[in-house]
Amino acid sequence: MTAITSMDLTGFTEREAGVWADERGLVLSVHFFDLVPDLPAPLDRPELLRHALARSVAAAGAGLIEAECGEVGSLPAVRQLVKVRRPDGHGQVFIGSWTVPRAGCSTVVKVQAGEGAMTGLREAVVLDRVGPERYFTPHPYGPDIAGGLPHHVADAEEWDAQFPDHPLTQVRTVLARITPTVVLHDGFTSLPPFAPDTAPGAAASAEPAARRRWFRRGRSE
Repeated sequence: MTAITSMDLTGFTEREAGVWADERGLVLSVHFFDLVPDLPAPLDRPELLRHALARSVAAAGAGLIEAECGEVGSLPAVRQLVKVRRPDGHGQVFIGSWTVPRAGCSTVVKVQAGEGAMTGLREAVVLDRVGPERYFTPHPYGPDIAGGLPHHVADAEEWDAQFPDHPLTQVRTVLARITPTVVLHDGFTSLPPFAPDTAPGAAASAEPAARRRWFRRGRSE
């Protein structure tokens, strides 16, 4: 089930429940996790949250391009843009997501797109323009972040307009368009807020019994 009742799906065709794709190959999906969110810090401490997320993503062999706190459907949320290696080792996949956490569960909106046969053009052009000494930079969320995919200036949003067909540009654009249109179910918005130091048992006991039944049965009322 999902806590999202509607959003703008213009240009997307449903592939299966909760998953849509467009003609360019972008994949849009929504997810509901009936678990205490594993975010490493509260959303009202964005610097700590970004640093912890960047370290976690790097440790998994990927790279966190951006992480910003904001709102989805009037609830606090965190947006992440991540790059990962394609399973076949040829090029990268770019994933943009909003995670909307509550005390005992979360919902996620995710957009992803991978590079095609031609890879590295954006990076090569930007490298040529800025020079190698300015291309690779320390991660903005902490100088101690190492490993995973390297941080470089070609991933910055300022280059999107020059590369409108690049998958990173497309993911940013689609996620930005969809976000204001997301409508969350009242049963989800009324749940207790996310607090990372809240034990799973405490989070569950804080929810009124009627709300717990609504989410576990996935019923719309």
